[in-house]
Amino acid sequence: MNASAETGTATKHEDVNETLHRSTSELEAALPHIREAPADGGTIELIVRRPAVDAREVLSEARISADEGIEGDTWNQRGSPSSADGGPHPDAQITIMSARAAAAVIGPVERWPLAGDQFYADLDISHETLPAGAQLSLGDAVVEVTAKPHRGCAKFAARFGRDALRFVNTGEGRDLRMRGVNCRVIEPGTVRAGDPITRL
Repeated sequence: MNASAETGTATKHEDVNETLHRSTSELEAALPHIREAPADGGTIELIVRRPAVDAREVLSEARISADEGIEGDTWNQRGSPSSADGGPHPDAQITIMSARAAAAVIGPVERWPLAGDQFYADLDISHETLPAGAQLSLGDAVVEVTAKPHRGCAKFAARFGRDALRFVNTGEGRDLRMRGVNCRVIEPGTVRAGDPITRL
């Protein structure tokens, strides 16, 4: 089954609105809520596909495969300086961001796709809860958390502010993986918005 887009068309997400940038104190205030995310199982809140550079499609369901990550996504076309051959990094086929962290850093759910992650889940994705090698079921697919760090970059700073970049990349923001977690596909399958995400 091909992934189906709610909007039907890809949209470009390059808007920068500095009035929405969160300060360090605002991000610190969100930490207790982020820490309370469920550890063993949660919910897929949003699915996003990246059909082209800086383009996003919000999906009602997605097919995960080892060849593409999310079918129709451009992971397999994106080179990585940290991969052995400079091609797509096999440990970053799928990225998951905490929905609570997304709300704290980005704001309204309509802006979450700006981050560029594919799944936004109400789940504790901290290093302590999900060490490298931990496996998660999403719908009827299975992914494995990898050791490859997922860090904010210059685009992240432009979209969400320098305070946010510093916060997610250091200290407790880093420990909680507020920027997200990289995964590789173990078993292909279909994932729908609202599906459970469960640690195996």
